[in-house]
Amino acid sequence: FRGYCSRRLRRLRKTLNFKMGNRHKFTGKKVTEEILSDNRYLLLILMDAERAWSYAMQLKQEANTEPRKRFHLLSRLRKAVKHAEELERLCESNRVDAKTKLEAQAYMAYLTGMLRFEHQEWKAAMEAFNKCKTIYEKLANAFTEEQAVLYNQRVEEISPNIRYCAYNIGDQSAMNELMQMRLRSGGTEGLLAEKLEALITQTRAKQAATMSEVEWRGRTVPVKIDKVRIFLLGLADNEAAIAQAENEETKERLFESLLSECRDAIQAVREELKPDQKQREHSLENDSGKVSNIQYLHSYLTYIKLSTAIKRNESMAKSLQRALLQQQRSDEDGKRSPRPQDLIRLYDIILQNLVELTQLPGLEEDKNFQKEIGLKTLVYKAYRCFFIAQSYVLVKKWSEALVLYERVLKYAREVQSGAGAHRNSLKELPDVQDLITQVNAEKYSLQAAAILDANDPHETESPSQVKDGKPLSERFETFCLDPSLVSKQVSLVHFPPGFQPIPCKPLFFDLALNHVAFPPLEDKVEQKAKSGLTGYIKGIFGFKS
Repeated sequence: FRGYCSRRLRRLRKTLNFKMGNRHKFTGKKVTEEILSDNRYLLLILMDAERAWSYAMQLKQEANTEPRKRFHLLSRLRKAVKHAEELERLCESNRVDAKTKLEAQAYMAYLTGMLRFEHQEWKAAMEAFNKCKTIYEKLANAFTEEQAVLYNQRVEEISPNIRYCAYNIGDQSAMNELMQMRLRSGGTEGLLAEKLEALITQTRAKQAATMSEVEWRGRTVPVKIDKVRIFLLGLADNEAAIAQAENEETKERLFESLLSECRDAIQAVREELKPDQKQREHSLENDSGKVSNIQYLHSYLTYIKLSTAIKRNESMAKSLQRALLQQQRSDEDGKRSPRPQDLIRLYDIILQNLVELTQLPGLEEDKNFQKEIGLKTLVYKAYRCFFIAQSYVLVKKWSEALVLYERVLKYAREVQSGAGAHRNSLKELPDVQDLITQVNAEKYSLQAAAILDANDPHETESPSQVKDGKPLSERFETFCLDPSLVSKQVSLVHFPPGFQPIPCKPLFFDLALNHVAFPPLEDKVEQKAKSGLTGYIKGIFGFKS
């Protein structure tokens, strides 16, 4: 954005012929009321202020790793305020309408509030933000609904800053309002984000100083790690915000934020476990047979992480189920629609998380816990089988789908028979009774579809006549309507032609050789033997006897 402002300034100065000297010499010029014949002169001042503000926001991000850049940040904010003051002064001219004057005053108040905010002058910052908010509210009431939307957005952006300043002045009720704003939106954006997160962490840290232990499944565990204390204190607030989320996107962001904080807390516990390597290898205590406190705390945090992941995937599954129902009712074409296979994948992940829960150290002997996880596993297995059956129905595999529906009913009845004392833990899960009712209805629909599919003459005759692989040259005597004959993939003959048997070339075997008597050669063999070495030498040199 800073680069855009610089390019826009260059274009405006060139268009208005308002150049600051030439290549060799700089000549400063100021925009005065006398030359306000074109509204683009006001844009020159506005772009200067916007460029300084954008550079300040860039330096704000870089100041996280380089603290010295904070001084440059404050300098650029002061420069932006100076340009805003100049813009407000020019807008007081009679050539400017009332709406532009009010917007210039609101812009000036906003930049002033940001500068005071960075200087931590909370009272002056709150006064400036309140002035800006008041002007935008009046503008929203004075114009059409389309323009009012833009002004109301600015009011919503400024409100968290005012609450933050009020909290730092001493208004404790503002903290709760800030928390609700942050949780409803799934995270604050803009100038306030970093400071608000630091403030929430600081407030929880003060409360964490009094928190020394946590109780889970009948066992009390001391909590000595500050990051874990802060996470456990904010757990209830985060879960409440997820339950009150207005839409799925906000809920997803809150889930991700909670899982990220949980992973950080687990990592802090792991770092505490590293120095005690020998103690981890012998984690069972000799007296009570229980795992150590730090290991049990690690199991508790892992349980929170896996449970949150299960809730997130279940929330995604519910939204996909609603999308599937809407798709069945509307059957509209467009972007990629959800399929039962997407739900199968989510339930696979949930079942994997449940398997990890049963393997947590310190809970292997907890029979109630294992029973609860077993019942939850059956519930999610039932839903997984149900959507696998739905995917088979789509491809008309009626028998496979019917078998899976029976498996769903089996799992559901096991859950109902084994619930008993664990009904409270199953309240948050999907109701299996609704699933049983839906499966029974689907079974009747499936049986009817299978009967109609079996009695359909087009489905029974065409495969035997057309889809048997015979080309046209082999079925001249049989009449059928074959649409492939007028397509580009018509089957007229087998090509390349198949192999056919032919008589091979005869083989002749010479059997007379076994019955032929050859003449004796003993006399010739003896003559060779008598010649000896002399005859051999004569033969070499060509002498004849």
